[in-house]
Amino acid sequence: MSERFAQYPSLADKGYSSPAAAPGIGASIVEHFCAQRANVAFVDIDEAASTALCARIREAGLRPPRFIACDLRDIAALQAIVRRVGDESGPITVLVNNAANDDRHKATDVTLEYWNDRIAVNLRHQFFAAQAVYPQMKAAGGGSIVNFGSISWMNGEGNYNAYTTSKAAVHGMTRGLARDWGWIRSA
Repeated sequence: MSERFAQYPSLADKGYSSPAAAPGIGASIVEHFCAQRANVAFVDIDEAASTALCARIREAGLRPPRFIACDLRDIAALQAIVRRVGDESGPITVLVNNAANDDRHKATDVTLEYWNDRIAVNLRHQFFAAQAVYPQMKAAGGGSIVNFGSISWMNGEGNYNAYTTSKAAVHGMTRGLARDWGWIRSA
């Protein structure tokens, strides 16, 4: 972690949660929220990478995040974790839905099982994590939900239709949730 980044006092001690944080983009997000002194919790299926991320953050002299092992395809477990973290550590006011898997595949090779799994990994958990955190944010007077999508579907990239379909849907889902929960007002 470098000290060249801005500090945002408004993030200090705020509850932050992220499905899937290790490794890659998610790990960087967790590191940067920890550097802002946020109260960070995250779930991931990769226990080795997640444990290493927590150790790296601790070694940097920062409050380590709380890691909870979870396969985010298990919606009941994911929602229970979101509620438990809020109950134990205070309301989650920032949710970053980052998990994804952009495996390349030919459309002719996609099975129903593969399709359903890609939708579960790339889209479904985002909706249900947001649904679970919404009561906490409402009680806290607001919050931020960041759903990671991708521009791959707009660029016309090929050989990963299940991924691009999921990531295009993230855009619509995010707008719909914002509209339904009153965070965006339509003209």
